[in-house]
Amino acid sequence: MADNIEESNDVAGSDGVADKYNVEAAELLATKALRLPLSEAVPIYEQLLTTFPTSAKYWKQYVEAYMAANNDEATRQVFSRCLLSCLQVPLWRCYIRFIRKINDKKGVEGQEETKKAFEFMLNYVGADISSGPVWMEYIAYLKSLPGQRTQEESNQMGIIRRTYQRAIVMPTHHVEQLWRDYENFENTVSRALAKGLLADLQPKYNSARAVYRERKKYADEIDWNMLAVPPSGSPKEETQWIAWKNLLNFEKGNPQRVDNASANKRIAFSYEQCLMYLYHYPDIWYDYAMWHAKSGSRDSAIKIFQRALKALPESDILKYAYAELEESHGAIQAAKKVYESFFGDAVKATALSQIQFIRFLRRTEGVEAARKYFLDARKSPNCTYHVYVAYAMMAFCLDKDSKLANNIFEAGLKRFMHEPSYILEYADFLYRLNDDRNIRALFERALSSLPSDESVEVWKKFTQFELTYGDLASMLKVEQRRKEALCQMGETGESTLEDSLHDLISRYSFMNLWPCSPRDLNHLAQQEWLSRNAKTKIDNSSPAKVASSADKGVSGITNNSSVKIVYPDVSKMVVYCPIQKPGAPVPSPSGVPNTLSNGVVMSGGGATTASSDVLKALPPSLANFAMNLPAVEGPAPDADFVISICLQSNIPLANLKSGAPQQLQSGSAPSTSDLSGSSKYRQTRGRQTGKRKDSDRQDDDDASTVQSQPLPRDAFKIRQLQKARAASSRTGGSTSYGSGFSGDFSGSSS
Repeated sequence: MADNIEESNDVAGSDGVADKYNVEAAELLATKALRLPLSEAVPIYEQLLTTFPTSAKYWKQYVEAYMAANNDEATRQVFSRCLLSCLQVPLWRCYIRFIRKINDKKGVEGQEETKKAFEFMLNYVGADISSGPVWMEYIAYLKSLPGQRTQEESNQMGIIRRTYQRAIVMPTHHVEQLWRDYENFENTVSRALAKGLLADLQPKYNSARAVYRERKKYADEIDWNMLAVPPSGSPKEETQWIAWKNLLNFEKGNPQRVDNASANKRIAFSYEQCLMYLYHYPDIWYDYAMWHAKSGSRDSAIKIFQRALKALPESDILKYAYAELEESHGAIQAAKKVYESFFGDAVKATALSQIQFIRFLRRTEGVEAARKYFLDARKSPNCTYHVYVAYAMMAFCLDKDSKLANNIFEAGLKRFMHEPSYILEYADFLYRLNDDRNIRALFERALSSLPSDESVEVWKKFTQFELTYGDLASMLKVEQRRKEALCQMGETGESTLEDSLHDLISRYSFMNLWPCSPRDLNHLAQQEWLSRNAKTKIDNSSPAKVASSADKGVSGITNNSSVKIVYPDVSKMVVYCPIQKPGAPVPSPSGVPNTLSNGVVMSGGGATTASSDVLKALPPSLANFAMNLPAVEGPAPDADFVISICLQSNIPLANLKSGAPQQLQSGSAPSTSDLSGSSKYRQTRGRQTGKRKDSDRQDDDDASTVQSQPLPRDAFKIRQLQKARAASSRTGGSTSYGSGFSGDFSGSSS
């Protein structure tokens, strides 16, 4: 057995929990068990079901192995272990097959046992969306029973009718088939009676059918073959969690508007099915228990919490929730047992559990009980400074005993002098007492023993204290001492000892009020960051860490909500170095060369010309715009975005006579006036010889105007072009030009 599991675990090759819940290895084991004799397969099934106790398919495979061996007693035992925790129709139908098999030869007594088994099954899984075949099988079984007397036949018909009426209001896959069968059944018994019964049940059936269509949308999103594994954050697990949440919310809304008892039963059924797959999710257990508690069923909520702690014994949050439920209903002893379960293993007892138990004892049994437990807890090896702080603040805030609280802090100081967080908590307590003398003494004692790298926050707190309680001389003195102490860390450099504007700002700021503008704060923070990293290689440092260390920085300035400095992630930046394949032409709009931002024009063959040649071919206004464009070293700008900016700009229309563009030199492209369809250009094309007929056709296509091309699909561009054409028609003799970079030309002339 062990060899089989180790062999299967080798498939994944992971460790710990991942090995235990290796789905692929489990599937291999289950497949292997099918080929083994029952005596060898049983240990494998037990191992699988110990790991996956809610896997209905493994339980079904296990019980079918016993059924095939005709071991009825073992089959009963397996069913008793899995049926109530695995509410899945295929497993329950396997149970009915077993019951019918052992009761077929028992006569009337066996028939009654089978009917009870059917009712038992429908009571648990009759609300399943896939339970249609179960209802149909039960009805077929009832119809097959012989009726020896007229009274018995009448009773049997009544049972069949009530079963149909229960089935047709269930939103299942076979609800329409069940309705048709019910119609045929009633019409066969009595057409006169059928008309009234069907009319009364028609609205309920219509509601069930409508709810089924909605329910099916949520059920189709669920993977009904998924194994229950601890959450790992995979996309599939998150998708299934969302799918189950959606289905539960749908059922809680009671879309069919049934009575409260029926609605609660369906919701509980959905939760039970959900836990078959999200068995290791504490939030599902908690939601289920609290739903029972809010519904008024405290006992059911307690049972859910007990099941949850059995499934997730290491979940502290579920223990706190369970104890809170018991305490809120006055069950103090039951809640105390839950808290004591944290200390069953002294090694695993945490400081948090000790703190919560002290608070519980203070609420329920009084001050003396809490004090007695604190004296025991402080001797525990797991006791941290948090326990001292919690009990001291409890004595100060709840018992109003500042002297006891101060004594607890002093006792903890002997043990936790090396903890900066404890020093700060003690200082905050003395702040509340307005005891400035002891605060100074505390800071002096702590800073004399703490190493420099752990005293940053303590120095900051000391400086803030002097800003509040001290005078200017003491304030400057502490500031200078802090600089000298932190300069020894080797992080801030020699410039730390010098006075800076940061120090002045920190002294004269209050809460979110600053003696300078947010822009000045941003500028100073950037200067500090740059000075800290001037001698550091950028590719060996993380900007996120640098920014966080800068926030702690020498000046102690903390960014307020109105100042947000965002640093680029330079660790992922790469140098832009485009590689042009030899002989590969650069794609270009028809008739217009590709112009780079540095003035180089790339033609189809890669030749370069001066940028002035392109500017001469543009209207004066557009040429002026192009000359003002910034140089872009990197990917070319989005042409559509540039066009949209042009269309939104107030560019004066050029006069055709005075501002007609000239043709490019060397005949590299026709002028825009030629492209707009002048007669001269058309005549020139008409006189071409037949030898170059094919090439002329290509030129015609390349020089096609915007009137012969489809309008752009962008609705914004269409509206802008229409406005431009309307303006040109009113002024007369004007020309509207598109973007020379995008290859779209539009022209109109009167």
